[in-house]
Amino acid sequence: MDSNEILDDKDSGPEVQMNFPSSVMSRIEELMGETEQFDSDEFDAVAYINRVFPTEQSLSGVETAAARCEFRLASVQHDIQRLVREQAAQRDVGQQALLEAQRCIGELSLQVTEINKKAERSESMVREITAEIKQLDCAKWNLTAAITALNHLHMLAGGAATLRGLAQRRQYKELVLPLQAIMEVLQHFESYKDIRELNALRDEVHTIRAQLATQILADFKDAFTGSKSGVSQRTLAEACGVVDALDPKVKKELLNWFISMQLQEYQHLFSPEQECAWLSHIERRYAWLKKHLLSFEESLGAVFPHPWLLSERIAKQFCKITRSELTNIMSSRRNEVDVKLLLYAIQKTYNFEVLLHKRFVGTDFTGTENIEPSSDKQAPFEDDNKEGQTEEVPASGSPWVGLIGGCFEPYLSLYITSLDTSLRSLMDTFIQDAKSSDTGNTSNVNTSGAVIASCADLFLFYKKCLVQCARLTTGEPMLELAGVFQKYLREYASSVLQAALPRAAPALTLGSLGAANMPSLVTNLHTLLRDETTTRYTKQEISKITSVITTSEYCLETTVHLQQKLKEKVAPSLSDKIDLVPEQDLFHKMISNCIQLLVQDLELACEPALQAMTKISWLHFDNVGDQSSYVTQIIMHLKNTIPNLRDNLASSRKYFTQFCIRFANSFIPKFIQNVYKCKPISTVGSEQLLLDTHMLKTALLELPSIGSDVKRQAPATYTKVVIKLMTKAEMILKLVMAPLDGNLEGFVAQFVQLLPESTIAEFHKVLDMKGAKLSKTQMSSLDAKFKDLTKSVNNEGNK
Repeated sequence: MDSNEILDDKDSGPEVQMNFPSSVMSRIEELMGETEQFDSDEFDAVAYINRVFPTEQSLSGVETAAARCEFRLASVQHDIQRLVREQAAQRDVGQQALLEAQRCIGELSLQVTEINKKAERSESMVREITAEIKQLDCAKWNLTAAITALNHLHMLAGGAATLRGLAQRRQYKELVLPLQAIMEVLQHFESYKDIRELNALRDEVHTIRAQLATQILADFKDAFTGSKSGVSQRTLAEACGVVDALDPKVKKELLNWFISMQLQEYQHLFSPEQECAWLSHIERRYAWLKKHLLSFEESLGAVFPHPWLLSERIAKQFCKITRSELTNIMSSRRNEVDVKLLLYAIQKTYNFEVLLHKRFVGTDFTGTENIEPSSDKQAPFEDDNKEGQTEEVPASGSPWVGLIGGCFEPYLSLYITSLDTSLRSLMDTFIQDAKSSDTGNTSNVNTSGAVIASCADLFLFYKKCLVQCARLTTGEPMLELAGVFQKYLREYASSVLQAALPRAAPALTLGSLGAANMPSLVTNLHTLLRDETTTRYTKQEISKITSVITTSEYCLETTVHLQQKLKEKVAPSLSDKIDLVPEQDLFHKMISNCIQLLVQDLELACEPALQAMTKISWLHFDNVGDQSSYVTQIIMHLKNTIPNLRDNLASSRKYFTQFCIRFANSFIPKFIQNVYKCKPISTVGSEQLLLDTHMLKTALLELPSIGSDVKRQAPATYTKVVIKLMTKAEMILKLVMAPLDGNLEGFVAQFVQLLPESTIAEFHKVLDMKGAKLSKTQMSSLDAKFKDLTKSVNNEGNK
């Protein structure tokens, strides 16, 4: 088929023009590949021909190109016709498929309708069948209920007569089960209160129960009041089973009467007008109960059921009566209550309550020791929890401890006063020991820097007092006890620890240390300096100072534990009032002052060497040699002093480190001030002084381990302090060696760069060391330049 035929076929049909949106056209172009350039609106035929045939020689292929275009055009027209025919055929197939789907849907709808009709018929059939079953089930339930009610009615009618007969014959053992069964039947008939006959039977049963209660109470009273009723203990034991089945009020009435009857003798023997009722005979009260309970359990223990806990009830009522009577008698004879008698009564009462706890609770309850100091030197409060787990049950965890002893709480101020007196006596002993150590007897102060022995004795006494008082109360007396503890902690610090310090001790007066007086300990460190003398502390005196440090540390740590224990023992509402922080601060300050004494002592040893440094003629040095003699002297003093301090403070390593840091912070600034005094100084002299400074810096960096066989790395905080301060000294000497050469502003910039934190006074001192001769105008200019540079450096640092 040629192109003319294709055109004829195309023309033979109706002209159809299809316009698609731009989005559709772009999608068609994406699917068909790159768009023909002939379809573009900007297509230029002339330009295209010129591009295809750029030269005359290329025109020789015109016919071939035209033929190729005609062939391609014919192919495209053929594809278009084929696609149009296929589209028409597909339209018919789609229409047929749609009709078929509609037909299937109609058939499916008919089937669903038929299924629904069948389901409704089935449901109706099931309802008809189950309706008859429900009626039968209801009839069965009603019949069963009627039979059960008739049986219960028969049991109730016959049981009432049976109960009456058994009660008259006192056959209590046989009566228990029928009584329980009838009570269950009555509960079943609770919903039938409108039936008169049932109400009559119910009233009859209640009458029998009331008669039983009256009869059993009468039997018990007859049996225990000495009448010849002939009621045996076996009958009474069986009657107790009936009492359990009666109203709980019956059991309560019986127990109250019996317990009251058992304690009548006790109340008569120990009535307030009897002499044995007084506190001095309190142990007789407890002996009476022990004897009575043994007799009761031996003779009447089999009468009462064990779940009634009758012995425990008797003991508890005994405690209540005893507490009430003791309260009344102590109130009426208050003037006769003294500390010794009170402590005796408290101890005996506590021992008795512990015995009751063991007997009726079963927990091991020990720890009934008296209040006496122990010789044990371990930390008193650190392991208190472990001891509490194995030795004793706290009063708050026992229903017996404190049941009687609570009556003594209003009088515990006498006990606190006695503890105050005992502590006063103990403190006087400690003070006397401290004074004897100052007069040459060193048996009470360890010369190796260990904890003073009296410290452990004090806190062990504190522990005994705390344990004993916590057994008696958790209220206000505990706060009084805490106040007593605080009082003697302060006195121990002032009268024992301060007294142990050599020579400087009289200058440190604490007076009456209250919370407001705490700062008086360190108001002026200069008061710690000895009189104007150059005598250093002896090795023994150094050991005393380190001993005070270790003892103060022990007191500080133990006071923290003491405060924790006081807060645990006291009532939660009062725990916030326990505050031993002022006393902890006191020991902190004591340690700080002792460290300051050691620092000043070592500085005193180094002072002559520093004075010798300033007397050297630094201007006439010709060459740089080894380290100067004053550096050797300083290092020698360090080697002679530091090892002894380190050994004495081996158990308080942190305070040895604190000493080193304080010494560096105090000694190095003094060294720098003496460096400023080394003027005039030459360049060679500056180099020698710089060498000495470097050697001293090396010695100071090794200070914590100097003279030790084991070389340890110095603490980072100490190393940082030494490097910072000694670097300043080195920078000062480097500035002294720096030439001026007329460039004064450059020197100022260099000074500020090397010593950014220095003052203008230090700047002047460096100029003096250099021997610079400047006019007032030049000095004013340099000062202004120094201030400007310093201000700019500070501003940059703040950013």
